[in-house]
Amino acid sequence: MECSGELKPTKMRILHVFKTYLPESFAGVERVIWQIAEGCADLGIESEVLSLSRHPAENSVDVGRHFARKSRLLINYASTGLSLDLVGALREQSRAADVVHYHYPWPMMDLAHFLARPARPTLLTYHSDIVRQKGLEKFYSPLRRVFLEQVDHIVATSPNYMQTSPILERYLGKTSVIPIGLDPALQPAPTPERLRSWSERLGSRFFLFVGALRYYKGIQFLIDAAKASGLPLVIVGDGEMHRNIASADLPNITMVGPVADEDKAALLHLCTAFVFPSHLRSEAFGVALLEAAFTGKAMISCELGTGTSYVNVDGETGIVVPPADAEALTYAMNSLWNDQERCASYGRAAAERAHRLFTAQDMTKGYVELYRSLDAKER
Repeated sequence: MECSGELKPTKMRILHVFKTYLPESFAGVERVIWQIAEGCADLGIESEVLSLSRHPAENSVDVGRHFARKSRLLINYASTGLSLDLVGALREQSRAADVVHYHYPWPMMDLAHFLARPARPTLLTYHSDIVRQKGLEKFYSPLRRVFLEQVDHIVATSPNYMQTSPILERYLGKTSVIPIGLDPALQPAPTPERLRSWSERLGSRFFLFVGALRYYKGIQFLIDAAKASGLPLVIVGDGEMHRNIASADLPNITMVGPVADEDKAALLHLCTAFVFPSHLRSEAFGVALLEAAFTGKAMISCELGTGTSYVNVDGETGIVVPPADAEALTYAMNSLWNDQERCASYGRAAAERAHRLFTAQDMTKGYVELYRSLDAKER
C-alpha cells in the first residue's frame, strides 16, 4: 500500500495481538509492533498489545506511549504459547478497539479469534510462513484457512514474500504490501571511545553478522565460508547455534555475544560489509539487513523468495547468493573484500534505498491509512 502526504491526527484505538512482547521479549516482530504503535501515537492513535506471560500482573505495563497487556501463558508447545485466558481477553479488549491487528504466525491466535469472534474490523500482518513445524501442518491448516478467510485484510511485509508464499497466494485479492521500516534517528551514533575500543580489538576490516543464532540463520554455511576464505568475521548474538561456532575454533572468527545498541552501532560503522546467510524462509524480512543498509554497508544475503532480497538487491546494494551454499558465500565475501570501491558503491546504494523505501514513517502511514479505511467500512 502506497501512502503520500501528511496524515492528520485522528482518534482511534488499535489492539495488536502477538504471542510475545515487551517487557519480556523484544525481537523482530515485537520491534515492528513497537515501531507501529509508537508511530501511531504521534497521530493521536492509542495502541494496546495483547500477548502472553507467565506473570501477567507484573508484566502488564506501559511501554513507551502504549500499553502491553498480558494473558497468562499456560505452556509452550512447538514454539506456540498456549493460554486459557486469551480468548476472554481478546473478546473483552476488542470491544474497546476500532481495529484488531493480528501478527501472524501464532496458531493460538487463530483459535482465539475463532472463539472470541471480535466484532471489529480485523487486519493481519503476515510476517512469515510456518516453516519448522511441518509435521503439525495437516492438523493446523483447517484452522488457519478459516482464520485467514475471516480477517478483513492481510498485509505482507514485502512483494517478494507475497509472490512466493503458497499460503498468501489464496488471498491476494485482500492482500497489500507495507514494508517494514526503521527510524534511523533511533539508531544510536557510535561514540569515538567505542569505535576506538572495537577497532583496537577487531582491526580495521572485517565482515559482520548480527542476529539470534537460530536454526534458520545459515550459521553453519557462514562458518564454512569463513574457513575457506580465511577472512575476518565478527559474529554478534547468541542462541542455539552458538555451540556450532565455538566448536569450529577458527582464529578468524570472533564471537562477541549479545551487545548493547551502542556497541552494535559501532560494529556496523566499522565493518567492511554485512553478511546475512539465512537459508530458510523463516527469515521473512531481515531487520538486521535494514540496520546495515541505513548504516551504508554493502550486504551479502541468500535468495529465499522473501524480504531479504527486497532489502538487498543483487548487484545494486550487495550480493545475493543461493541458500545453503558455503562456496557461493565464500566467493561473495572474497569479491567484496578484494574490491573496496565496489563495496563502497553498494553501501551508498543501500543507504539510499533504505531511506527511500524502508522508513518507519512510511510504514506507519501505510498502516494508519489502512486502519482508517477498515474503520470507515465498518461505520
